[in-house]
Amino acid sequence: MASSTASTKDLIRAKARALGFDGAGFAAASPPAGAADGLKAFIGAGHHGDMDWMARRTAARSDPKGLWADARSVIVLALNYGPGGDPLALLGKPEIGVIAAYARGRDYHLVVKSKLKVLARWINVTWGAEVKVFVDTAPVMEKPLAQAAGIGWQGKHTNLVSREFGSWLFLGEIYTTLDLPADATETDHCGSCRDCLDICPTDAFPEPGKIDARRCISYLTIEHKGPIAEEFRVPMGNRIYGCDDCLAVCPWNKYARLSAEPAFAPRAELTAPKLADLAALDDEGFRQVFSTSPIKRIGRDRFVRNVLIAIGNSATPGLVPSARDLLADASPLVRGMAVWALGRLLDGAAFEALRARHRARETDADVLAEWDRAGVPADVDHAEPAAFRVATHGR
Repeated sequence: MASSTASTKDLIRAKARALGFDGAGFAAASPPAGAADGLKAFIGAGHHGDMDWMARRTAARSDPKGLWADARSVIVLALNYGPGGDPLALLGKPEIGVIAAYARGRDYHLVVKSKLKVLARWINVTWGAEVKVFVDTAPVMEKPLAQAAGIGWQGKHTNLVSREFGSWLFLGEIYTTLDLPADATETDHCGSCRDCLDICPTDAFPEPGKIDARRCISYLTIEHKGPIAEEFRVPMGNRIYGCDDCLAVCPWNKYARLSAEPAFAPRAELTAPKLADLAALDDEGFRQVFSTSPIKRIGRDRFVRNVLIAIGNSATPGLVPSARDLLADASPLVRGMAVWALGRLLDGAAFEALRARHRARETDADVLAEWDRAGVPADVDHAEPAAFRVATHGR
């Protein structure tokens, strides 16, 4: 048994490193400074959108003891998923679907949680302390806790930034009955930089350090269940799952390095997938392709919705059949986005011919509304979609 709390922390850090974690910090099991007020304001403004789970159990989310009254310390673990290259490079290739860097490898929930469980069991056996582990599926304010534990600070994009790993860290927590001294809170090192705010394609940041999730492409492509509002479709470009823009432009990424975790190595089929192949996925095909990916949780229909928006933004006539084949899809969500995509890809006469053939058989109100709104004049110039010009500006 360790002879002092200082050596206890050293031993835990050493064990965490041996398990592959890139950082370990310690915070008191108490509300991080300002976190409760920030959460209240976020929910009060409706910035959580469809994420109703954020508005539930706010007491537990704001205070670690609200989740587990016996907790004395929170051990915050960090795992680097640095992509090694520029994750925005594919935004200029409209026939390709861009998947956020964190989702190109194995599901991080599985990877981080398996390591946390090993570390937690070791703590339990070594010191007899009780432990509970969490990886972003419980009401835990992990970024404020990570800042309190000295891992990094919340940047103006609201994500965690590390002086050692830039913006590329997964987080997990071990709540424990061990009473350990907290590490020094990390301070903000963003200065006057606002690169992350200025690059956002949908203006999702009402002010530095605050995000309106309802405007965020990550939220829209992952959390939002229904049709995506028309004002956000063109700015999405070819982003089909998540968005790395605000993370990738952070100057602190100059210190980032490629992840050493084999499970996070990008899968070839998720690094530069062709939109035509993704649009052809049925439920079974979707489950097979994304069986070990975090993408699987949004389901085939939402994913193909995102793919169709990218197809509509592609200005690529060769993708017309991919969208046209989905006009009779079983999902209204898919049918509606197929209508929108074809309205952008086809000239007026070709689109009107499809409308005459399909609209009369449609029964879903949202899809009917898409038919009524869609269609562009034949002389519209689709040579270079604005979505791609904006996304690649200055890069």
